[in-house]
Amino acid sequence: MEENNGASSYHRYLEGNKEAFNDIIYLYRKGLIGFIYRYVGAVDVAEDLSEDCFVELIVNPQKYKMKSSLKTYLYGIAHNKIKQYFRRKKVVPYVSMEDAGELLSSDHIGNDIIKSETQTMIYQALSGLPKDYCEVLYLHYFEDMSYEDIGKVMRKNTKQVYNLAARAKKKLKENLEKDGFVYEEQ
Repeated sequence: MEENNGASSYHRYLEGNKEAFNDIIYLYRKGLIGFIYRYVGAVDVAEDLSEDCFVELIVNPQKYKMKSSLKTYLYGIAHNKIKQYFRRKKVVPYVSMEDAGELLSSDHIGNDIIKSETQTMIYQALSGLPKDYCEVLYLHYFEDMSYEDIGKVMRKNTKQVYNLAARAKKKLKENLEKDGFVYEEQ
């Protein structure tokens, strides 16, 4: 449903309704900031990079071929902006999921990102996983992306994402069980 709203808002924007872009920002801003913050560890940088994603959508509308969802396309732009940021900074990208969880549950971004106690436990358990594991599970669990869409964001084929997710889930299960939480695949 959210994606249909995003796509229809983008179509309205391309047809000249400049106010429709506000709907796109409303739908995707918080999620993009949370995704970017996971890597950069600074709210102001995450906000700036998320704005750059929207600017990219405005400045280069011809690059979005509508072969993927608007959400997937924006997260792909975010993935590239994060890589560019670290190339300029020459820093290794990693922020613990625990630190990101504290930020995401604060009033600054809003409590609606982490929706349940189970998701909160999963989010905290992700902190002990390798970067690619965290990314694939974050996009799957918190951004409700399919493996195909995750592949587009991470620039991997669907089979690679499937295998990465399987290994990540196995490791996540181990981490959760160490903390006394019973993990069941949904």
